[in-house]
Amino acid sequence: MTNNDVLRRIRYIFDFDDSQMMSTFALVDHEVTRAEISDWLKKEDDPAYKKITDNVMATFLNGLIIEKRGRREGGLPVAEKRLSNNIILNKLKIALNMKAEDVIAALASADLTLSKHELSALFRKPGHKHYRECKDQILRNFLKGIQLQLRDSPA
Repeated sequence: MTNNDVLRRIRYIFDFDDSQMMSTFALVDHEVTRAEISDWLKKEDDPAYKKITDNVMATFLNGLIIEKRGRREGGLPVAEKRLSNNIILNKLKIALNMKAEDVIAALASADLTLSKHELSALFRKPGHKHYRECKDQILRNFLKGIQLQLRDSPA
């Protein structure tokens, strides 16, 4: 999945408008314009489409964590220069204050079954012998699962 796809889905899941997106970036002292956000959210075939970099996406996810969980002591988190699906999944898990069971439930609601051991392998460091790369399908289903839980659930 591209960072732009992830950003579009997060925006939909949390029903963010442009000003909320800008304030999420502002939480980590990163200023963005409404035009930048608009260009990032466009489809790939649009001439005004701009690709969001890993560093800017990591900055947004750090802002989302602060928005949902509050500021930590010790300053602002440093955004990664390179993002992987594993890092995105972990940051979303932290932002939503989810435990392993919650992530498994979100995946299950999107019809993807993952054991606790398979899930823990996604959160290990890349050099670890049990590390497993988070494929696009897992991240896509996780985002779909939290969308079903947070946005599309019957009220």
